[in-house]
Amino acid sequence: MTTALEPDDLVPAAPRVGVLGAGYRTATLGIVMVVTLLAFEAMAVGTVMPVVADDLDGLSLYAWGFSATLITSVLSTVLAGGWVDRSGPSRPLMVGLVTFVGGLAAAGLAPTMWLFVLGRAVQGLGMGVAMVATYVLIARVYPDELRSRVFAALSAAWVVPSLIGPAVGGAVAEHAGWRWVFLGLIPLVVPSALLLVPVLRGLTSVDAAPASGKARHVAAVTVSAGAGVLLYGLGELGWVLVPAAAIGLAGLAFGLPRLLPAGALRLRRGLPSVVVARGLLAGAFFGTDVFIPLALTSLRGFSATEAGVVLTVGGLGWSAASQIQGRSERSREFFVLLGAVLVTTGIVGAMVALQVSGWAAAPAWIIGGAGMGFANSSLSVLTLGLSPEGEQGVNSSALQIADTLGSSVVVGLAGAFVTGSGSGRLGTGLAVAGALLAAVAALGVIAALRLRPAGVPRPEAAP
Repeated sequence: MTTALEPDDLVPAAPRVGVLGAGYRTATLGIVMVVTLLAFEAMAVGTVMPVVADDLDGLSLYAWGFSATLITSVLSTVLAGGWVDRSGPSRPLMVGLVTFVGGLAAAGLAPTMWLFVLGRAVQGLGMGVAMVATYVLIARVYPDELRSRVFAALSAAWVVPSLIGPAVGGAVAEHAGWRWVFLGLIPLVVPSALLLVPVLRGLTSVDAAPASGKARHVAAVTVSAGAGVLLYGLGELGWVLVPAAAIGLAGLAFGLPRLLPAGALRLRRGLPSVVVARGLLAGAFFGTDVFIPLALTSLRGFSATEAGVVLTVGGLGWSAASQIQGRSERSREFFVLLGAVLVTTGIVGAMVALQVSGWAAAPAWIIGGAGMGFANSSLSVLTLGLSPEGEQGVNSSALQIADTLGSSVVVGLAGAFVTGSGSGRLGTGLAVAGALLAAVAALGVIAALRLRPAGVPRPEAAP
Protein backbone atom coordinates (compact mmCIF):
# COMPACT_ATOMS: atom_id res chain seq x y z
CA MET A 1 0.00 0.00 0.00
CA THR A 2 1.52 3.32 -1.05
CA THR A 3 1.39 6.41 1.09
CA ALA A 4 0.57 9.84 -0.26
CA LEU A 5 3.49 12.21 -0.31
CA GLU A 6 3.30 15.31 1.79
CA PRO A 7 4.21 18.62 0.07
CA ASP A 8 7.49 18.82 2.01
CA ASP A 9 8.50 15.41 0.66
CA LEU A 10 8.50 16.82 -2.88
CA VAL A 11 11.10 19.51 -2.02
CA PRO A 12 14.65 18.31 -2.68
CA ALA A 13 17.05 18.56 0.24
CA ALA A 14 19.32 21.57 0.11
CA PRO A 15 22.83 20.61 -0.96
CA ARG A 16 25.48 20.71 1.74
CA VAL A 17 27.74 23.69 1.34
CA GLY A 18 31.41 23.25 2.21
CA VAL A 19 33.97 25.78 3.40
CA LEU A 20 35.00 26.35 -0.23
CA GLY A 21 31.42 26.70 -1.45
CA ALA A 22 29.87 29.91 -2.72
CA GLY A 23 29.73 32.50 0.04
CA TYR A 24 32.60 30.98 2.05
CA ARG A 25 35.40 30.44 -0.48
CA THR A 26 37.00 33.88 -0.18
CA ALA A 27 36.89 33.85 3.62
CA THR A 28 38.36 30.35 3.82
CA LEU A 29 41.19 31.06 1.38
CA GLY A 30 42.05 34.35 3.09
CA ILE A 31 42.06 32.85 6.60
CA VAL A 32 44.10 29.80 5.58
CA MET A 33 46.66 31.87 3.66
CA VAL A 34 47.14 34.33 6.52
CA VAL A 35 47.51 31.58 9.14
CA THR A 36 49.90 29.64 6.89
CA LEU A 37 52.20 32.66 6.64
CA LEU A 38 52.06 33.27 10.41
CA ALA A 39 52.87 29.60 10.97
CA PHE A 40 55.70 29.59 8.43
CA GLU A 41 57.46 32.44 10.20
CA ALA A 42 57.04 30.71 13.55
CA MET A 43 58.49 27.45 12.21
CA ALA A 44 61.31 28.94 10.14
CA VAL A 45 62.73 31.25 12.80
CA GLY A 46 64.14 28.36 14.85
CA THR A 47 66.34 27.33 11.94
CA VAL A 48 67.82 30.78 11.33
CA MET A 49 68.25 31.93 14.94
CA PRO A 50 71.81 30.54 15.27
CA VAL A 51 72.77 32.45 12.10
CA VAL A 52 71.12 35.63 13.39
CA ALA A 53 72.88 35.41 16.76
CA ASP A 54 76.24 34.85 15.08
CA ASP A 55 75.80 37.66 12.56
CA LEU A 56 74.61 40.22 15.13
CA ASP A 57 76.98 39.03 17.88
CA GLY A 58 73.99 38.40 20.12
CA LEU A 59 74.34 34.91 21.57
CA SER A 60 73.58 36.27 25.06
CA LEU A 61 70.13 37.34 23.79
CA TYR A 62 69.48 34.13 21.86
CA ALA A 63 66.62 32.88 24.06
CA TRP A 64 64.95 36.31 24.00
CA GLY A 65 64.52 35.96 20.24
CA PHE A 66 61.81 33.44 21.20
CA SER A 67 60.74 34.66 24.64
CA ALA A 68 60.03 38.22 23.48
CA THR A 69 57.48 36.94 20.98
CA LEU A 70 55.85 34.71 23.59
CA ILE A 71 55.51 37.45 26.20
CA THR A 72 54.09 40.09 23.87
CA SER A 73 51.72 37.61 22.21
CA VAL A 74 50.24 36.73 25.61
CA LEU A 75 49.80 40.43 26.35
CA SER A 76 48.21 41.27 23.00
CA THR A 77 46.00 38.18 23.11
CA VAL A 78 44.40 39.47 26.31
CA LEU A 79 44.05 43.04 25.08
CA ALA A 80 42.57 41.83 21.79
CA GLY A 81 39.80 39.80 23.43
CA GLY A 82 37.79 42.74 24.74
CA TRP A 83 38.63 44.89 21.70
CA VAL A 84 37.33 42.28 19.26
CA ASP A 85 34.15 41.80 21.27
CA ARG A 86 33.48 45.55 21.33
CA SER A 87 34.31 46.42 17.73
CA GLY A 88 34.10 43.12 15.86
CA PRO A 89 37.06 41.31 14.25
CA SER A 90 37.55 43.58 11.21
CA ARG A 91 39.75 46.38 12.52
CA PRO A 92 41.68 44.25 15.07
CA LEU A 93 42.56 41.70 12.39
CA MET A 94 43.94 44.31 10.02
CA VAL A 95 45.78 46.16 12.81
CA GLY A 96 47.25 42.84 13.97
CA LEU A 97 48.49 41.96 10.49
CA VAL A 98 49.95 45.44 9.91
CA THR A 99 51.74 45.20 13.27
CA PHE A 100 53.05 41.74 12.37
CA VAL A 101 54.38 43.07 9.05
CA GLY A 102 56.04 45.95 10.92
CA GLY A 103 57.73 43.41 13.19
CA LEU A 104 58.95 41.44 10.18
CA ALA A 105 60.49 44.61 8.73
CA ALA A 106 62.11 45.58 12.05
CA ALA A 107 63.62 42.12 12.56
CA GLY A 108 64.77 41.80 8.96
CA LEU A 109 66.49 45.20 8.96
CA ALA A 110 67.85 45.07 12.53
CA PRO A 111 71.51 46.17 12.80
CA THR A 112 71.86 44.86 16.39
CA MET A 113 70.52 41.91 18.36
CA TRP A 114 68.58 44.20 20.70
CA LEU A 115 66.67 45.67 17.76
CA PHE A 116 66.11 42.19 16.36
CA VAL A 117 64.55 41.13 19.67
CA LEU A 118 62.41 44.28 19.57
CA GLY A 119 61.21 43.32 16.08
CA ARG A 120 60.33 39.83 17.33
CA ALA A 121 58.37 41.41 20.20
CA VAL A 122 56.38 43.50 17.70
CA GLN A 123 55.66 40.33 15.71
CA GLY A 124 54.23 38.75 18.87
CA LEU A 125 51.96 41.74 19.44
CA GLY A 126 50.57 41.48 15.92
CA MET A 127 50.23 37.70 15.96
CA GLY A 128 48.28 37.67 19.23
CA VAL A 129 45.72 40.20 17.99
CA ALA A 130 45.41 38.55 14.57
CA MET A 131 44.76 35.06 15.96
CA VAL A 132 42.02 36.18 18.38
CA ALA A 133 40.34 38.19 15.60
CA THR A 134 40.57 35.17 13.28
CA TYR A 135 38.75 32.95 15.77
CA VAL A 136 35.94 35.47 16.14
CA LEU A 137 35.81 35.94 12.37
CA ILE A 138 35.22 32.20 12.01
CA ALA A 139 32.43 32.38 14.60
CA ARG A 140 30.72 35.27 12.79
CA VAL A 141 31.07 33.97 9.22
CA TYR A 142 30.52 30.20 9.41
CA PRO A 143 27.52 28.27 10.76
CA ASP A 144 28.05 25.74 13.55
CA GLU A 145 28.19 22.74 11.21
CA LEU A 146 31.12 24.20 9.22
CA ARG A 147 33.32 25.41 12.06
CA SER A 148 34.99 22.05 12.66
CA ARG A 149 35.96 21.95 8.97
CA VAL A 150 37.42 25.44 9.11
CA PHE A 151 39.53 24.55 12.12
CA ALA A 152 40.62 21.38 10.33
CA ALA A 153 41.82 23.62 7.50
CA LEU A 154 43.69 25.78 10.03
CA SER A 155 45.39 22.67 11.40
CA ALA A 156 46.55 21.87 7.89
CA ALA A 157 47.75 25.47 7.59
CA TRP A 158 50.08 24.79 10.53
CA VAL A 159 51.14 21.30 9.42
CA VAL A 160 52.54 22.32 6.03
CA PRO A 161 54.85 25.03 7.48
CA SER A 162 55.96 22.58 10.16
CA LEU A 163 57.05 20.18 7.41
CA ILE A 164 58.80 22.63 5.09
CA GLY A 165 59.34 25.76 7.18
CA PRO A 166 62.65 24.77 8.80
CA ALA A 167 64.12 23.49 5.53
CA VAL A 168 62.97 26.49 3.49
CA GLY A 169 64.13 28.90 6.18
CA GLY A 170 67.55 27.27 6.23
CA ALA A 171 67.83 27.38 2.44
CA VAL A 172 66.83 31.05 2.31
CA ALA A 173 69.32 31.93 5.06
CA GLU A 174 72.08 30.02 3.26
CA HIS A 175 71.54 31.36 -0.24
CA ALA A 176 69.91 34.79 0.22
CA GLY A 177 70.70 35.70 3.84
CA TRP A 178 68.73 35.29 7.06
CA ARG A 179 67.11 38.72 6.72
CA TRP A 180 65.01 37.48 3.80
CA VAL A 181 63.32 34.90 5.99
CA PHE A 182 61.54 37.91 7.52
CA LEU A 183 61.53 40.46 4.71
CA GLY A 184 60.46 37.90 2.11
CA LEU A 185 57.16 37.27 3.92
CA ILE A 186 56.00 40.88 3.77
CA PRO A 187 54.85 40.87 0.12
CA LEU A 188 53.02 37.58 0.79
CA VAL A 189 51.08 38.72 3.86
CA VAL A 190 49.63 41.81 2.19
CA PRO A 191 47.69 40.14 -0.70
CA SER A 192 46.52 37.37 1.64
CA ALA A 193 45.07 39.97 4.01
CA LEU A 194 43.38 41.83 1.14
CA LEU A 195 41.39 38.68 0.35
CA LEU A 196 39.59 39.15 3.65
CA VAL A 197 38.59 42.78 3.10
CA PRO A 198 35.22 42.00 1.37
CA VAL A 199 34.39 39.47 4.09
CA LEU A 200 35.21 41.88 6.92
CA ARG A 201 33.12 44.65 5.37
CA GLY A 202 30.06 42.42 5.43
CA LEU A 203 30.16 41.77 9.17
CA THR A 204 27.67 43.40 11.49
CA SER A 205 28.39 44.46 15.05
CA VAL A 206 26.96 42.65 18.07
CA ASP A 207 26.24 43.70 21.63
CA ALA A 208 29.30 42.83 23.68
CA ALA A 209 29.26 42.05 27.36
CA PRO A 210 30.76 44.84 29.47
CA ALA A 211 34.45 44.15 29.92
CA SER A 212 36.46 44.94 33.03
CA GLY A 213 39.17 46.42 30.87
CA LYS A 214 41.54 47.80 33.51
CA ALA A 215 41.54 44.63 35.61
CA ARG A 216 42.24 42.47 32.54
CA HIS A 217 45.01 44.78 31.38
CA VAL A 218 46.75 44.63 34.75
CA ALA A 219 46.35 40.85 34.78
CA ALA A 220 47.75 40.61 31.25
CA VAL A 221 50.87 42.56 32.20
CA THR A 222 51.29 40.46 35.34
CA VAL A 223 50.96 37.14 33.47
CA SER A 224 53.31 38.24 30.69
CA ALA A 225 55.95 39.41 33.17
CA GLY A 226 55.48 36.32 35.34
CA ALA A 227 55.88 34.00 32.36
CA GLY A 228 59.01 35.84 31.22
CA VAL A 229 60.66 35.70 34.66
CA LEU A 230 59.73 32.03 35.14
CA LEU A 231 61.11 31.00 31.74
CA TYR A 232 64.28 33.00 32.41
CA GLY A 233 64.78 31.17 35.71
CA LEU A 234 64.13 27.76 34.17
CA GLY A 235 66.69 28.53 31.49
CA GLU A 236 69.37 29.79 33.87
CA LEU A 237 68.96 27.25 36.72
CA GLY A 238 71.52 27.76 39.52
CA TRP A 239 70.75 30.26 42.27
CA VAL A 240 68.54 32.28 39.91
CA LEU A 241 65.94 29.52 39.63
CA VAL A 242 64.30 29.76 43.07
CA PRO A 243 63.62 33.52 43.22
CA ALA A 244 62.72 33.64 39.51
CA ALA A 245 60.32 30.72 39.90
CA ALA A 246 58.73 32.30 42.98
CA ILE A 247 58.22 35.66 41.26
CA GLY A 248 57.03 34.08 38.02
CA LEU A 249 54.54 31.74 39.70
CA ALA A 250 53.22 34.61 41.84
CA GLY A 251 52.57 36.63 38.69
CA LEU A 252 50.76 33.72 37.04
CA ALA A 253 48.75 32.98 40.20
CA PHE A 254 47.58 36.59 40.37
CA GLY A 255 46.80 37.09 36.69
CA LEU A 256 45.49 33.81 35.33
CA PRO A 257 42.26 33.65 37.40
CA ARG A 258 41.38 37.07 35.94
CA LEU A 259 42.09 36.02 32.35
CA LEU A 260 40.68 32.49 32.19
CA PRO A 261 37.01 31.53 32.62
CA ALA A 262 35.89 31.43 36.24
CA GLY A 263 36.73 28.10 37.82
CA ALA A 264 39.35 27.12 35.21
CA LEU A 265 42.05 26.34 37.77
CA ARG A 266 39.53 24.10 39.59
CA LEU A 267 38.51 22.34 36.36
CA ARG A 268 34.93 23.53 36.59
CA ARG A 269 32.71 21.79 34.07
CA GLY A 270 32.10 23.41 30.69
CA LEU A 271 34.14 26.22 29.18
CA PRO A 272 36.72 26.41 32.03
CA SER A 273 37.73 22.77 31.47
CA VAL A 274 37.73 23.28 27.68
CA VAL A 275 40.33 26.04 28.04
CA VAL A 276 42.47 24.12 30.54
CA ALA A 277 42.38 20.96 28.41
CA ARG A 278 43.77 22.96 25.49
CA GLY A 279 46.71 24.21 27.57
CA LEU A 280 47.52 20.82 29.08
CA LEU A 281 47.45 18.93 25.79
CA ALA A 282 49.44 21.62 23.98
CA GLY A 283 52.08 21.60 26.71
CA ALA A 284 52.38 17.81 26.78
CA PHE A 285 52.48 17.37 23.00
CA PHE A 286 54.82 20.23 22.08
CA GLY A 287 57.07 19.47 25.05
CA THR A 288 57.55 15.95 23.73
CA ASP A 289 57.93 17.25 20.18
CA VAL A 290 60.84 19.44 21.32
CA PHE A 291 62.76 16.67 23.06
CA ILE A 292 62.28 13.79 20.60
CA PRO A 293 64.93 15.19 18.20
CA LEU A 294 67.35 15.69 21.11
CA ALA A 295 66.88 12.08 22.22
CA LEU A 296 67.22 10.73 18.67
CA THR A 297 70.38 12.66 17.82
CA SER A 298 72.10 12.39 21.21
CA LEU A 299 71.12 8.89 22.30
CA ARG A 300 70.35 7.04 19.06
CA GLY A 301 72.84 8.60 16.67
CA PHE A 302 70.22 9.94 14.26
CA SER A 303 71.06 12.72 11.86
CA ALA A 304 69.01 15.91 12.02
CA THR A 305 67.22 14.85 8.82
CA GLU A 306 66.32 11.42 10.23
CA ALA A 307 65.03 13.00 13.44
CA GLY A 308 62.95 15.38 11.34
CA VAL A 309 61.27 12.41 9.65
CA VAL A 310 59.94 11.22 13.02
CA LEU A 311 58.47 14.65 13.73
CA THR A 312 57.03 14.78 10.22
CA VAL A 313 54.98 11.63 10.70
CA GLY A 314 53.54 13.16 13.85
CA GLY A 315 52.46 16.18 11.80
CA LEU A 316 50.89 13.93 9.21
CA GLY A 317 48.94 12.11 11.93
CA TRP A 318 47.70 15.47 13.20
CA SER A 319 46.58 16.57 9.74
CA ALA A 320 44.78 13.30 8.96
CA ALA A 321 42.92 13.19 12.28
CA SER A 322 41.94 16.83 11.96
CA GLN A 323 40.33 16.13 8.60
CA ILE A 324 38.49 13.09 10.00
CA GLN A 325 36.99 15.00 12.94
CA GLY A 326 36.04 17.88 10.66
CA ARG A 327 33.83 15.62 8.55
CA SER A 328 32.33 13.55 11.36
CA GLU A 329 29.00 14.19 13.07
CA ARG A 330 30.16 12.77 16.38
CA SER A 331 30.20 15.14 19.34
CA ARG A 332 33.16 17.42 19.91
CA GLU A 333 33.47 16.05 23.45
CA PHE A 334 34.05 12.57 22.02
CA PHE A 335 36.91 13.75 19.84
CA VAL A 336 38.57 15.73 22.64
CA LEU A 337 38.52 12.72 24.98
CA LEU A 338 39.75 10.42 22.21
CA GLY A 339 42.48 12.90 21.36
CA ALA A 340 43.61 13.30 24.97
CA VAL A 341 43.89 9.53 25.38
CA LEU A 342 45.86 9.22 22.14
CA VAL A 343 48.23 12.07 23.08
CA THR A 344 48.95 10.38 26.41
CA THR A 345 49.42 7.01 24.70
CA GLY A 346 51.70 8.54 22.07
CA ILE A 347 53.92 10.24 24.65
CA VAL A 348 54.31 7.09 26.76
CA GLY A 349 54.89 4.99 23.63
CA ALA A 350 57.49 7.40 22.24
CA MET A 351 59.42 7.60 25.51
CA VAL A 352 59.49 3.81 25.88
CA ALA A 353 60.43 3.38 22.21
CA LEU A 354 63.36 5.78 22.54
CA GLN A 355 64.89 3.45 25.11
CA VAL A 356 64.85 0.62 22.56
CA SER A 357 65.07 1.94 19.00
CA GLY A 358 64.76 5.41 17.57
CA TRP A 359 62.61 4.40 14.61
CA ALA A 360 60.11 2.75 16.94
CA ALA A 361 59.21 6.27 18.11
CA ALA A 362 57.73 7.09 14.69
CA PRO A 363 54.51 5.01 14.95
CA ALA A 364 54.06 6.15 18.55
CA TRP A 365 54.31 9.77 17.44
CA ILE A 366 51.76 9.22 14.68
CA ILE A 367 49.38 8.29 17.51
CA GLY A 368 50.34 11.40 19.48
CA GLY A 369 49.90 13.63 16.44
CA ALA A 370 46.52 12.07 15.66
CA GLY A 371 45.44 12.82 19.22
CA MET A 372 46.18 16.51 18.75
CA GLY A 373 44.39 16.49 15.40
CA PHE A 374 41.25 15.12 17.02
CA ALA A 375 41.36 17.33 20.12
CA ASN A 376 42.72 20.70 19.06
CA SER A 377 40.13 21.71 16.47
CA SER A 378 37.30 20.27 18.56
CA LEU A 379 38.34 22.39 21.55
CA SER A 380 38.23 25.49 19.34
CA VAL A 381 34.72 24.60 18.17
CA LEU A 382 33.57 23.96 21.75
CA THR A 383 34.95 27.32 22.90
CA LEU A 384 32.95 29.22 20.29
CA GLY A 385 29.85 27.10 20.88
CA LEU A 386 29.91 27.72 24.64
CA SER A 387 30.51 31.48 24.25
CA PRO A 388 27.75 34.08 23.91
CA GLU A 389 28.30 36.11 20.75
CA GLY A 390 29.48 39.15 22.69
CA GLU A 391 32.10 37.11 24.62
CA GLN A 392 33.69 35.16 21.77
CA GLY A 393 36.75 37.42 21.68
CA VAL A 394 37.46 37.21 25.41
CA ASN A 395 37.03 33.44 25.47
CA SER A 396 39.08 32.95 22.30
CA SER A 397 41.86 34.97 23.91
CA ALA A 398 41.65 32.72 26.99
CA LEU A 399 42.06 29.69 24.74
CA GLN A 400 45.12 31.21 23.08
CA ILE A 401 46.61 32.13 26.46
CA ALA A 402 46.21 28.55 27.69
CA ASP A 403 47.74 27.27 24.45
CA THR A 404 50.76 29.59 24.58
CA LEU A 405 51.45 29.36 28.31
CA GLY A 406 50.83 25.62 28.42
CA SER A 407 53.38 25.02 25.68
CA SER A 408 56.05 27.42 26.95
CA VAL A 409 55.88 26.66 30.67
CA VAL A 410 55.77 22.86 30.27
CA VAL A 411 58.62 22.97 27.74
CA GLY A 412 60.63 25.18 30.10
CA LEU A 413 60.00 22.89 33.07
CA ALA A 414 60.88 19.75 31.12
CA GLY A 415 63.96 21.51 29.77
CA ALA A 416 65.08 22.28 33.32
CA PHE A 417 65.05 18.55 34.13
CA VAL A 418 67.05 17.76 30.99
CA THR A 419 69.56 20.56 31.54
CA GLY A 420 69.93 19.80 35.23
CA SER A 421 70.82 16.18 34.53
CA GLY A 422 74.00 17.21 32.68
CA SER A 423 75.36 15.81 29.45
CA GLY A 424 76.61 12.65 31.15
CA ARG A 425 73.11 11.63 32.27
CA LEU A 426 71.05 12.95 29.39
CA GLY A 427 69.06 9.73 29.14
CA THR A 428 67.97 10.03 32.77
CA GLY A 429 66.98 13.66 32.30
CA LEU A 430 64.93 12.84 29.22
CA ALA A 431 63.21 9.97 31.06
CA VAL A 432 62.22 12.30 33.92
CA ALA A 433 61.03 14.92 31.44
CA GLY A 434 59.03 12.23 29.63
CA ALA A 435 57.32 11.20 32.86
CA LEU A 436 56.40 14.84 33.52
CA LEU A 437 54.99 15.25 30.01
CA ALA A 438 52.94 12.04 30.30
CA ALA A 439 51.54 13.26 33.64
CA VAL A 440 50.52 16.59 32.06
CA ALA A 441 48.78 14.70 29.24
CA ALA A 442 46.97 12.52 31.79
CA LEU A 443 45.67 15.69 33.45
CA GLY A 444 44.42 16.63 29.98
CA VAL A 445 42.39 13.40 29.94
CA ILE A 446 40.81 14.38 33.27
CA ALA A 447 39.93 17.81 31.91
CA ALA A 448 38.48 16.17 28.78
CA LEU A 449 36.00 14.31 30.98
CA ARG A 450 34.57 17.63 32.22
CA LEU A 451 33.81 19.50 29.00
CA ARG A 452 30.02 19.36 29.14
CA PRO A 453 28.51 22.04 31.42
CA ALA A 454 26.76 20.78 34.54
CA GLY A 455 23.10 20.03 33.94
CA VAL A 456 23.43 19.78 30.15
CA PRO A 457 22.40 16.29 28.95
CA ARG A 458 24.45 14.37 26.44
CA PRO A 459 22.99 14.42 22.90
CA GLU A 460 21.07 11.32 21.93
CA ALA A 461 22.80 9.03 19.47
CA ALA A 462 21.61 9.39 15.90
CA PRO A 463 19.23 6.59 14.89
